[in-house]
Amino acid sequence: MKVYVSVDMEGVSGLTDPDDMRPGGGGYALGQELMTGDANAAVGGAFEAGAAEVLVNDSHYKARNLRLDLIDPRCRVIRGRNRPLRMGQGLDGSFAAALLVGYHSRAGADTCGVLSHTWMGREVENIWLNGRLVGEIGIVAALAGSLEVPVALVTGDEAVCEEARLLLKDAETVAVKRGLDRFSAELVPPEAAQGQIHAGSVRALKSLDRMEPWTVGEPVTLGVEWNSTTLASTCALMPRIEQAGPRHVEYVAETMTDAVQVLGVMSLLAAQLAADSGPYG
Repeated sequence: MKVYVSVDMEGVSGLTDPDDMRPGGGGYALGQELMTGDANAAVGGAFEAGAAEVLVNDSHYKARNLRLDLIDPRCRVIRGRNRPLRMGQGLDGSFAAALLVGYHSRAGADTCGVLSHTWMGREVENIWLNGRLVGEIGIVAALAGSLEVPVALVTGDEAVCEEARLLLKDAETVAVKRGLDRFSAELVPPEAAQGQIHAGSVRALKSLDRMEPWTVGEPVTLGVEWNSTTLASTCALMPRIEQAGPRHVEYVAETMTDAVQVLGVMSLLAAQLAADSGPYG
């Protein structure tokens, strides 16, 4: 059995603040250790459940966050930016399951999500796949589903676990914190949280017979609502991307893989435009 693990950072046990998420931040070194600890908990559970091979994708920011000196030596790791499939890099149909560790709820969700956003920190307001509003778990789950791979486990705060349960009926969820506000939470201490992630990983992979891949169907209409008209109008200059509203663009992709790749290109463009926009950005 091959198992795929995509590890984000905002939903990692013990982390609550943007300062924990980026190189140079006062909490980042600890954040790296805690992210690696949560990843190791899922990896360890996968091997206990019978995995022969585990691939871990560092899915946060520039994908240079996991502490390679602390990572479980039995797994392989994808690291580094400019990966065409971003949070789903390395995923293919040979995997029995995907585990999403350290994930967070989508931008604009009604529930109190710690460090909530979708795909980018502030530039994206909403993303739709074939008319369904999704966050990052939806995007990665749809990519996995298009490859006939079920998402078996989601870990993060209570808000993302609720989001996962609405989308992925049979997936295991492990909540490691409860949001009090976007930048504060009631935490399960990391050692206990990692024990719960390990156990959740084992349960999930021993229950694969009841889990189905989640799909949105192909072709895929990718809709993105940006936080400014400039981002939308500039993205719409690219072939086959249509402006569907002042801040809304749409792209019809033949496959979910194509949709994720185009979303990645648009986000690179948006990041550059936002960086150049100064105090009005």
